[in-house]
Amino acid sequence: MEEGHARLRESATVVVIGAGPAGLTVANLLRRSGIDCVILERQTREHVAQRQRAGIVEARAVQLFDSWGLADQVLGGVPSDGLLEVRVDGESHLVSGDDGSEGPAASLCPQQVLVQNLTAVYLAEGGDLRFESADISLHDLTDDHPTVRYRSADGTLRAITCNFVAGCDGEHGISRATIPDGVLTTHTLDHGIGWLTILADAPPPARPLFAVSPYGFAAHFARGPHTSRYYLQCPPDDQPDAWPEQRIWEALRTRLADPALVPGLITDREVFRLRGLVHDPMQYGRLFLVGDSAHIVSPLGGKGMNLALHDADLFVRAIRDSLLNHDDTGLHTYSQRCLRRVWNDQEFSHWLTRTLHDAGDDTHSGSFHRGLARARLDRLFTSDNAARAFAELMAGLTGPNKASGRGGG
Repeated sequence: MEEGHARLRESATVVVIGAGPAGLTVANLLRRSGIDCVILERQTREHVAQRQRAGIVEARAVQLFDSWGLADQVLGGVPSDGLLEVRVDGESHLVSGDDGSEGPAASLCPQQVLVQNLTAVYLAEGGDLRFESADISLHDLTDDHPTVRYRSADGTLRAITCNFVAGCDGEHGISRATIPDGVLTTHTLDHGIGWLTILADAPPPARPLFAVSPYGFAAHFARGPHTSRYYLQCPPDDQPDAWPEQRIWEALRTRLADPALVPGLITDREVFRLRGLVHDPMQYGRLFLVGDSAHIVSPLGGKGMNLALHDADLFVRAIRDSLLNHDDTGLHTYSQRCLRRVWNDQEFSHWLTRTLHDAGDDTHSGSFHRGLARARLDRLFTSDNAARAFAELMAGLTGPNKASGRGGG
């Protein structure tokens, strides 16, 4: 007896904590592998479906979904032409994020569309997804059969005994917090830069736009056919209410060098710090951390969600090899393989973050770093080799753990 009530006991091969892109990808790939699982999500389905985050599924991740036969079902966006626009002091430069490799291109697919489609496919194929799961706790993670306890939406106390737990519940979730102190080494970096992020019902740009000027960094991205996401560099301790609508639109027109920028209804605004974070290892006993529960990447380069998808693919392949082929190599090397890609993408994101910010407002970086950053941009715009390396990193097709072959087999 617990808390005055009997706890209903169940079993599953894998319990997935969290129904974001990482958790839903894990669950869909497990089902494609013939492995049963249960997803526990503390929020409502409506809340999860509307969370606005990333907007680009890079070429490597498109190939991932294609290899599992899921691309046509879950990528509801449109193929990207691979071009980014970088405006430096109002002068436009087009940079390719397509390195010319064979295979599908990146997809402009907002996170909420990907999540909605992954959810629909998972449920349509008989998947077990339990929203509004409260009081989730993880137990006996170093044993062969850990247990996940929670309270279901109807108030029933439940316990699921499983073989593995996939911690896909983000930086502030219960998964990483359950790991005892001293097990993980945490690496952090604070860029000392803040972004005001604005979501508005306003015309999106033709392609992702970065703008560099002495007034500070700005960016403009599509988040749907009639929705835009804007970013404005600001002090990291700024408050959203310090940015009334008139100030926002004036700053965007100035920094984007677009006096005719069409405003729209602002539906969301918040300030966050640009930072990097890595937890090592990404495993504790039978608990495997996937996505943001293990690492946070500065948003420049669009690597956060794509790293989560890569983690999910490696995790499921490792589970499949263990259960179906009695080969635990993937389980033992999961953290090492994930972190090679994580650090590769952290380095690229750091390079792009410093370059685009240092090249503009040099109040904090200083004139020397501003000169270095401007030189890096000039090389990107004028050197074929530099442009090709940039395109490979943007597409996710360089570095360790390149996209693997067919997943369904």
